[in-house]
Amino acid sequence: MLTHLVIEDAVRRALLEDCPTGDVTSEATIPADITGSVRLRAREDGVLAGIDVFTAAFRTVDPGIRVDAHARDGERFAAGDVLAEVDGPVRGILTAERVALNFTQRMCGIATMTRRFVDAVDAATGSHARITDTRKTVPGLRPFDRHAVVCGGGHNHRYGLSDAVLVKDNHLAAMRAAGLDLAATLRHIRSQIGHTTHIEVEIDGLDQLGMALDGGADTIMFDNFTLQDTRRGVELVDGRALVEASGTMTLDRAPAVAACGVDLISVGALTHSVRAIDLGLDWR
Repeated sequence: MLTHLVIEDAVRRALLEDCPTGDVTSEATIPADITGSVRLRAREDGVLAGIDVFTAAFRTVDPGIRVDAHARDGERFAAGDVLAEVDGPVRGILTAERVALNFTQRMCGIATMTRRFVDAVDAATGSHARITDTRKTVPGLRPFDRHAVVCGGGHNHRYGLSDAVLVKDNHLAAMRAAGLDLAATLRHIRSQIGHTTHIEVEIDGLDQLGMALDGGADTIMFDNFTLQDTRRGVELVDGRALVEASGTMTLDRAPAVAACGVDLISVGALTHSVRAIDLGLDWR
């Protein structure tokens, strides 16, 4: 969850990395009492995410810097739009500029990509699917990546390994070596965890579906299924579990998968292959 404490900690660490003993250039160039104003301007269309992080970068460097946001997280913007104005001591503005942009550009990139997937899936005939993220996030930046997905209209998967059970192929291989089949594995898991813990299982073929249902899975992930098998799998599940589709999901493929009737489509590319949105700070 992206709280103020999480933001402050990450921003401080980023500033410590970028200017551990100060900003040599700004301190040698700009008189301490000089003030100025810059605008955060979009250089391409996108969806905003991270305006609180952007603000925190400047305020952490110098509490005397004022940030006036012109848009809120989750709002679409067009190239040329002014998203925020920053006023205050010029030294502080220049010191915080790169850290503020690094966070915000990446977060806007994630939000924008997510919105494209959400729009594509929403337009598919018969679709009710949600777009979700995965754990394929930048280490240390998961709260920021996850927040950006929500800003783009997506939903968050389990936050980490501690939050829910997700049985994948390597788990199943280990259990098979212990003499347990899929259904037995899921029943064993259920006996070991709290009653509120969600259980999801990944399958790579319809031949495993019956055992997943017999074992009482709450969600069944169809990994790299064909469209034909996805449709058939949804019919066989018949509402007894949530159905998630995953595996190299693209903008071109997602609508057809959604039209098969799945409940969730998880997209690793939202966070592991994102392109930052081009934003700039222009002096007024």
